Amino acid sequence: MHTLSFPAILLLLLLAVAGPAAADAPGGAMPPPEVDVIVVHPGTVTLTQDLPGRLQAKRTAEVRARVEGIVEKRLFTEGSDVKAGTTLFQIDARTYKAARDAAAADVEAARLVVNRYKPLLAIKAVSRQEFDAALAKLKQVQAVLSRAELDMENTKVPAAISGRVGRALVTEGALVGRGDATHLATIEQLDPIYANFTQPGSELLRLRAAVKSGKLQHADSAKVELLLEDGSVYPLPGEILFSDLAVDPSTGAISLRAQFPNPERTLLPGMFVRVRFPSAVTDKAIRVPQRAVQGGSQGQFVLLVNPEGLVAPQPVVTDGMAGGDFIITDGLHGGEQVIVNGLQKARPGTVVKPVPWQPTPVPAAPTAPATAPTTQKGG
Repeated sequence: MHTLSFPAILLLLLLAVAGPAAADAPGGAMPPPEVDVIVVHPGTVTLTQDLPGRLQAKRTAEVRARVEGIVEKRLFTEGSDVKAGTTLFQIDARTYKAARDAAAADVEAARLVVNRYKPLLAIKAVSRQEFDAALAKLKQVQAVLSRAELDMENTKVPAAISGRVGRALVTEGALVGRGDATHLATIEQLDPIYANFTQPGSELLRLRAAVKSGKLQHADSAKVELLLEDGSVYPLPGEILFSDLAVDPSTGAISLRAQFPNPERTLLPGMFVRVRFPSAVTDKAIRVPQRAVQGGSQGQFVLLVNPEGLVAPQPVVTDGMAGGDFIITDGLHGGEQVIVNGLQKARPGTVVKPVPWQPTPVPAAPTAPATAPTTQKGG
């Protein structure tokens, strides 16, 4: 009888445990890594351009003092929404009240003189010249009273437009209106909001030539998208309002303006944005996500999964964008499996397991409140 040594027993135990795993993976190899793929097909695609721009309030009004005096009260909260006509500042009105009362007394005195002269003029107890002078005096003091009442009214500084008011530029106790109309605050209308952007004139000529030759078709450029500074897409689409009829000689670009709803006031004037502008439509074009296209010393390429499950690089030529996708003009014909995710695991010549790519769903656009102002075209 032979007695097994301890190392031999340990080896037998390891073989017994590893037996089932080795049966599942022939040769003890790891299963092929999974990669996300899309099967590309030619189709009708709208070409887009991402053009740089800045946001601008639809209306801007500077709140200024129209009379001289000491600011008594600030009657608004900085950064709040105000309605047109709302009083924002109260200027000391005592001097203007006294002037108005004095002017009202002068008007009453002049009116009494005119009323006394009327019957006397009929019996020629006063001359026509005296009566006309009294009547002229009445009109003069009435004009003074109107000016005094206007000055009294201007001690209450109102909001010229509805919108969001910024910080107060003066404090209580400040002397305003001496020598000029002191700037007190600024109101900006933010819903809707403008996006001013430019398009290169050379690009416009190239697109027009392509449309004229029949290579491309006109796109409906009425609706545009907005890309924020972090790369995200603003959920509410906008519309083109106008484009300049001339090219700026200093930049060689054409200025355009779009308008976007802004019910949540998430868009602010001065923000840098990119406007996704539809430029043309092409037939039988192949598009792939931007992340699938890589660049190397030999140019751009994508990674394909062939019918045997092997990874193979494929050189491609891109020309333009369709939203966030590249338009492939050469290198793909349709039906290929293009790797979108898992590129770091997909080395040329290795075996992979392709699975359909599931893109991240775009969040639903917020619904504008029923009280949102109606968008208007133009300035």
